[in-house]
Amino acid sequence: MSNPHKSGLVVSAHSADFVWRSAGAIALHVQQGYRMHVVCLSFGERGESAKLWRKGDMTEDKVKAARRVEAQAAAEVLGASVEFFDIGDYPMRADRDTLFRLADVFRQIQPGFVLSHSLKDPYNYDHPLATHLTQEARILAQAEGYRPGEKIVGAPPVYCFEPHQPEQCEWRPDVLLDITGVWDKKYAAIQCMAGQEHLWEYYTRVALQRGAQAKRNIGVTATRDIKYAEGFQSIFPRVTGDLS
Repeated sequence: MSNPHKSGLVVSAHSADFVWRSAGAIALHVQQGYRMHVVCLSFGERGESAKLWRKGDMTEDKVKAARRVEAQAAAEVLGASVEFFDIGDYPMRADRDTLFRLADVFRQIQPGFVLSHSLKDPYNYDHPLATHLTQEARILAQAEGYRPGEKIVGAPPVYCFEPHQPEQCEWRPDVLLDITGVWDKKYAAIQCMAGQEHLWEYYTRVALQRGAQAKRNIGVTATRDIKYAEGFQSIFPRVTGDLS
């Protein structure tokens, strides 16, 4: 927290989203010395816990407890800290207090970059809500007049991680991140999400596909052997002095 350039923030609508879509980025940056922090807005207790509900004799509290354990175990594998807002899902709604709470997280973490969902998702309205909340909290945390006297945040880049069906979400990756070296950690985190075991193979295939695309885009003379990657779409332009 003392070095704002060595922190990253992930805002996940549901308790498993950060694992499928950005566990590689989290593990990679932890390896590079970043403090990575995850906010789970909900446990995904209604819409993303079908396997748990089918066991019978279930309540929302029991499902939430199981999902919390899974997410905490995954975060521990990745080396990240995690907190839970518990604002509900299907439907997810965020009030002013939730916005202020997330803005306060921005101030505390001082992230060098932020990861969240695609801006559109016709299959799951919780996902874009999470991203819009994230962007608004970022703006609020930049404002001198919000909690005057506190250190404001700069302008951390915001990246949208891959949705389940990118074509329908108008999501086009402009960043392919090589996660080959930390794939074992990502897959170990994936295996923590027992409530959605049907997605383990799916997101393995996604990582392999993005890996193939990443390898193609670094050119034929590159010596880097990329097998697994994650895709991200940047919201804001990147400022650079070198286009190589």
